[in-house]
Amino acid sequence: MKILLTTDWFAPAVNGVVTSVLNLRRGLECRGHQVRILTLSQTAYSYVQGPVTYIGSFSARMVYPGARMRVALGGKELRALAKWKPDVIHSNCEFSTFFLARHLAEKLGVPLIHTYHTVYENYTHYFSPSQTWGRRAVKLFSRWVASHTDGIIAPTQKVARLLQGYGVQRPVYVVPSGIDPNLLAASASPQDGRRLRSRLGLSEGCFTLVFVGRLAKEKNCEELLRGMECLRGQPVELLLVGEGPARAELERYAAKAGIRDQVFFAGMADPKAVGAYYRLADLFVSASTSETQGLAYAEALLCGRPLLCRSDPCLDGVLMDGQNGWRYHTPEEFARYVLRFLEHPEWRPALRQKALEVGTSFSINHFAARIEAVYREQCSQKRRKEREIA
Repeated sequence: MKILLTTDWFAPAVNGVVTSVLNLRRGLECRGHQVRILTLSQTAYSYVQGPVTYIGSFSARMVYPGARMRVALGGKELRALAKWKPDVIHSNCEFSTFFLARHLAEKLGVPLIHTYHTVYENYTHYFSPSQTWGRRAVKLFSRWVASHTDGIIAPTQKVARLLQGYGVQRPVYVVPSGIDPNLLAASASPQDGRRLRSRLGLSEGCFTLVFVGRLAKEKNCEELLRGMECLRGQPVELLLVGEGPARAELERYAAKAGIRDQVFFAGMADPKAVGAYYRLADLFVSASTSETQGLAYAEALLCGRPLLCRSDPCLDGVLMDGQNGWRYHTPEEFARYVLRFLEHPEWRPALRQKALEVGTSFSINHFAARIEAVYREQCSQKRRKEREIA
């Protein structure tokens, strides 16, 4: 099959959408498909580089940090993609490139599949002073987007239920995104881990909690710091890996709370070396309730690291309490689980083994195979409808 993936976000940006798109492309190509990508340029100029078409855009950081909006029509580039004649178009963002995906799908008469990567209800603070109004707008917008597709991919049951609650009428397929185990294994050397620990200033032999993700309000990292307040003076350190608009505020909070010597900020990690950061952890931690899936959870599990995460429906089928980690509800409960884990080193081998078992289920090939099945089903339905009309 010829498959066109569209996305507003693409490398070198690092986030869940980019990871999902790159892994899907790799998985589909391994299964013998031809894949091209339509995305936004980091300048006002459109161009083609190998299998990737870049459409001119401008910065929209006033809406969301790092976001861009299309400025060019991309007529020449779109005509070239139409001439290539993809069998299916798979959109991964709801804004600039979605409209291009919709235009091409209608022009070519091929299915338009869309993955709903982001729970926008948790991002209303970026565009609306009223949470109630913001959620109503998200509901109407999501329903509008879905109405212009042939099918929706939901990374988890949590997202599927959310879309059903919005009144989405299109078929919804639950397909968790895949991860690349080779990328995580690339930096598995114990010697590299010791060097990284030393460079970051982490104490040798200290119990280490690791969070990997964007430092932004919706990730709720301040709650992790409140949990660390309950662990003040304990031999426990928290490493926050990532960058974002909330970093300075988090650093101030840690200093004011008297835990600055227990909290470390690693900055942005090279995606090719992120496995080393996960392997520094005794526990992977997260306080986010804004995830559609949370690829970091799967990555941590695949590195054999148990989870300690804020209870959220996206963890269903991923975190099994007492087997590969725990869900918590308050900072105090967070601290209690850390201390229990610290006091019972005999638990660690079984928890790590179960973490690894669950993590291996998120393979790229399994991900691509399930997405391919959706494509084939929708292509078959499209052909059937065309015959009925004829």
